Amino acid sequence: MVAVGVGEVTCPQGQVSKGWHGPYPTSSRTAAPLIVARFTKSQCRPCPVRTRCTTTADSARTVGFPSRELRDLQLRVRTEQQTPDWKVRYAVRSGVEGTINEFAHGHGMRHCRYRGQPKAHLQHVLTAIAVNIERLSGLTSAGEPPSPRPPTAFQTFLDQRGTPRSKSWRTLGS
Repeated sequence: MVAVGVGEVTCPQGQVSKGWHGPYPTSSRTAAPLIVARFTKSQCRPCPVRTRCTTTADSARTVGFPSRELRDLQLRVRTEQQTPDWKVRYAVRSGVEGTINEFAHGHGMRHCRYRGQPKAHLQHVLTAIAVNIERLSGLTSAGEPPSPRPPTAFQTFLDQRGTPRSKSWRTLGS
């Protein structure tokens, strides 16, 4: 962990960076540019905790961090994500993304069987109808989901050995 001051960066061992430069573009096209602070070799080589800080044997440590505006935005958004209002709004998005995931992975919607937009559209509509029928058939007359199915032999095997089993996309949220 490093402390960032005005125009300098201080490492946990008290060494102050010898300058910073940037912002530099990152290797990702979608990531924001980073400001890079550099420490010298003479600062890093004798450090007793250098192996926890950097893995390079012959060079110094560089630390990249976002601009102050981006960091402030990240902090504000992360704080907002803890509010009940945000969690209610995100629950709607989560449900929609679960449906999209079900279509993509459970029903092969990443690949179209037909050529041409009209036929592809027809495939999407028919798949949506099938998914709705599948969901409706799983409901009881009271509109509640049925009780979970008994575990399979493999799930029982995992349970007996204390091995956690992953949930399938069909049981997520239940």
